[in-house]
Amino acid sequence: MVYKGFKGKFIYWAVGLLLSALVIGALTMAIINMYLGAVVMAGIIISGFFYIGARQKKGLHDKAFSMGVFYPVNQLSKINRYAKAK
Repeated sequence: MVYKGFKGKFIYWAVGLLLSALVIGALTMAIINMYLGAVVMAGIIISGFFYIGARQKKGLHDKAFSMGVFYPVNQLSKINRYAKAK
């Protein structure tokens, strides 16, 4: 799924960014100043789109790779917990 250059989950990120910028900008306009609210809203949208664009370059399934050796915990004692007790 692609819309205006955004792919997959980043479409939802962009919609959430726009809605949150609208709400924060409107609150700033109502509480402090109309012009400051417009600047805050534009700043949130521009910086958010740059952030989403940078995250999108890493791919849809960006995963953290940990360096080291990891041993799984032994879970065998839980396998037979429904057996009859002797």
